[in-house]
Amino acid sequence: MKFSKIVLGLAVVMGFVASAAAQSTMRINIAIAQNSHQGVAIDTFAKEVEKRTGGRYKIQTFYNASLGSERESIEAVQLGTQELTFTSTGPVPNFVPEARILDIPFLFRDKAHARAVLDGPIGQEILTKFDSKGFKALAWGENGIRNMTNNKRPINTPEDLKGLKVRTMENPVHVAAYKGLGIVTTPMAMAEVFTALQQGTVDGQENPLSVIMAAKLDQVQKYLSLTGHVYSPAVLLMNKAMFDKLSAADKQAFLDAAKEAVKLNRARVDEDDAGGVAYLRGKGMNVVENVDKSKFVAVLAPVYADFEKQFGKAEIDRIRNYK
Repeated sequence: MKFSKIVLGLAVVMGFVASAAAQSTMRINIAIAQNSHQGVAIDTFAKEVEKRTGGRYKIQTFYNASLGSERESIEAVQLGTQELTFTSTGPVPNFVPEARILDIPFLFRDKAHARAVLDGPIGQEILTKFDSKGFKALAWGENGIRNMTNNKRPINTPEDLKGLKVRTMENPVHVAAYKGLGIVTTPMAMAEVFTALQQGTVDGQENPLSVIMAAKLDQVQKYLSLTGHVYSPAVLLMNKAMFDKLSAADKQAFLDAAKEAVKLNRARVDEDDAGGVAYLRGKGMNVVENVDKSKFVAVLAPVYADFEKQFGKAEIDRIRNYK
């Protein structure tokens, strides 16, 4: 009896050891706070992966660029020194040039149009372009529709932007467009933005309402204008070699977890958009809601002509006219 108990005890211990050995831990990060649309995405993803793989894979979540800026994290995932990241498309064109087309200002009619494009054949085709660059793009997520903020004046027309020193993402399409609007562009990682605004290094920045609230930019910005100039996608990236090592069932578990993460990520963006203006007004921001976007589109005509040369008018129209 005593011997049997010893054998049983050893079996239990060995079972725990085997279980521990079988569990793989991966890391994923975002550049903003946990209480955000991006935080919802990676928290959901982590929970779903663990559930769908029976606990064999655990995803550690990191926030506020604690593992590096978006660009640094994308690079780390590409190199395999970090397993996963959830990022806006801001720095993505530096790694996957085919994704640049999605960042053209006023390309999408609204969020519904953008989501349909990303979830449809066009978006899925672009996701495959990540494979040859060392990534597995698990799903398109959402960062939101970008709006202008600054400390100098309300933005009602494109002329109001001239001469403003504005932080932009490290994105060549954005930089070209904003220069066309007369902005003095200052590419900068998100983690540096609050301090740069606080110290007056830049006059303003542009981001979705979700990001403006999560980063507490109302504390360092006076004016918000709902220019809605760019729809900003996000993407959930995994190191390609690590994804390829997964079993077929685990690959599907990661893909399904990503779909669930994106669903809740987009729902949070909708929630933030619905209540964001009232919230930011309550924090003391001066909000310009009725911006005539057609005037911005008109000023950008020369930039659009250049984009048509870069990407092909047919490809741009394919997105614009997608239903």
